[in-house]
Amino acid sequence: MTKRLFITFICVACMGLAAGAQVMSLRDCMEYAISNSTKVRIQEAASGDAMLDRRDAALALFTPQISASTYAYYNFGRSIDPQTNTYFNTTSFHNNYGVSAGYDLFDGFKAVNNYKISKTGLLIADSQEKQVEADICLAVMEAYYNVVYYKRLVDVYEEQAAVAEQALVKARRQEELGQKGHADVVQMEADLADRQYDLINTRNQYESQKMTLSDLMFWPVDEELVIDTSMPVRQVEPVSTSSVVDFALEHNPAVQIASWQELNAKRELNTAKWQTLPSVGLYAGWSTSYYTYQGSQTAAFQDQFRNNGGEYVEVSVSIPIFNRLSRLSTVSRKRHALQKATAELDQKKRDVESEVRRAVQDRDGAATAYQQAQHKAEVQAEAYNLNLKKLEQGLISPLEFQTANNNYLKAQADEMNSLFKYLIKQAVVKYYNGVEYIDQQ
Repeated sequence: MTKRLFITFICVACMGLAAGAQVMSLRDCMEYAISNSTKVRIQEAASGDAMLDRRDAALALFTPQISASTYAYYNFGRSIDPQTNTYFNTTSFHNNYGVSAGYDLFDGFKAVNNYKISKTGLLIADSQEKQVEADICLAVMEAYYNVVYYKRLVDVYEEQAAVAEQALVKARRQEELGQKGHADVVQMEADLADRQYDLINTRNQYESQKMTLSDLMFWPVDEELVIDTSMPVRQVEPVSTSSVVDFALEHNPAVQIASWQELNAKRELNTAKWQTLPSVGLYAGWSTSYYTYQGSQTAAFQDQFRNNGGEYVEVSVSIPIFNRLSRLSTVSRKRHALQKATAELDQKKRDVESEVRRAVQDRDGAATAYQQAQHKAEVQAEAYNLNLKKLEQGLISPLEFQTANNNYLKAQADEMNSLFKYLIKQAVVKYYNGVEYIDQQ
């Protein structure tokens, strides 16, 4: 019965706060934190760079390099007459225009591999962004539950302090009537002081945890953060540990990132190996010129522009012969990078598998502990009510009642603590099974 009254008190308090401010649910807090987190903004910038890398790699693979150039200069003194190919001394003006294009026919599959690497890099950036969001949601969840825990504990101590104060008033009246001794009254005053002291400390913890949550959310410092303290308890959903492990090893962002990094390391090694072969390029261009000489008659600009034009097509082959073993050193470094990426992937798979198995075990243990804490709280609540009646009838001393009251408070605190531990462990298992933290709320 006492527990029902306590839950009703919490809900009424939340309704009072909701009238003056927006009450933030756990999902609201997560969404707000994600939309304002600097870590997410940093990762979004990294994702933008990955998109640019993919665009540049695609252009390098499918499009040629095109350039245009022009120059103009005056020549004073001796120069060559382009008409007679003889030297003469006079001032001349030269102006040249050109357009050229080039395309690598074979570059050791460098452009192809770079394009594949850029596509994988974009997937890595997206997964890293999801991983950052998941870390933020988990941190917000833990801070949120801490706030709710201390808020509920504050309400419990307020109720207990009010009961102790009423009992003290009654005891003083009974002392005046000769029904209680002065020692009992002093003991009840000490009990009230203990309750008020615990209440102050718990309020301080509540404010501290709320500040932690506000910092994680980047909540404005000049606005009051009000959260919903109602906490629906979901039953344990039986899942096979092996199925969760298999799903996590295939879909968990950390494993996917390590797998893609290993794949890119393989591609970079293949690229380095192919760079020891000749490269072939195709180039074409067009150019024209205009010139004048001081004291001589030359054709008009448009005539020279048309008549002096010329085109060229070029196929080039570059054969690496000796470059101080730099290519071989590059291949060795890329091979070492692949070994490192493979080892990191194996380690990440091992870590994720261990985390999943531990998360399932912790969740099952937390569920059992919560069920036992519920039973303990119910028994202690009944014992508290009986001892309260005995105290009113003078059948037990205030010291004995204080012991029973402390046991009751500890049982309530243990029940709330085990509840929030269970909720967090259950959320972690669901996350490894493919349900994002924010979608669980």
